[in-house]
Amino acid sequence: MAGTVKDMLATYPADLGAIDQTKLTRCIEACIACAQACTACADACLSEGMVGDLTKCIRTDMDCADICTATAAVLSRHTGYDANITAAMLRACAIACKACGDECASHAGMHEHCRICAEACRACEQACNDLLAALG
Repeated sequence: MAGTVKDMLATYPADLGAIDQTKLTRCIEACIACAQACTACADACLSEGMVGDLTKCIRTDMDCADICTATAAVLSRHTGYDANITAAMLRACAIACKACGDECASHAGMHEHCRICAEACRACEQACNDLLAALG
């Protein structure tokens, strides 16, 4: 995927305006990576022996994956751009990533997949907040 997001933004036929394309690229990539990590973590949690203890983790993983996927999609569309919707999606994604990162971090000592997922969530939360700040 390295370069694909950047390359697609570069081929957009209209002016993207004053948006920081480096932060936009980083945020889209972080959302995609986080969605994948959360999906894989939820699946790994379902394979653990004490799956009942991981119910909240599975739920936050699934919610976070869905929100990250939707955010990446919204950030990838520029025709008819609405800054209010973009800002709302970035805030929601950062909140979901914080919740999921916190939950996964609480299991990181026992489950490596939760540790990796928590890291992906933290990176995505930061990327969303960075882009949100850049949007003003």
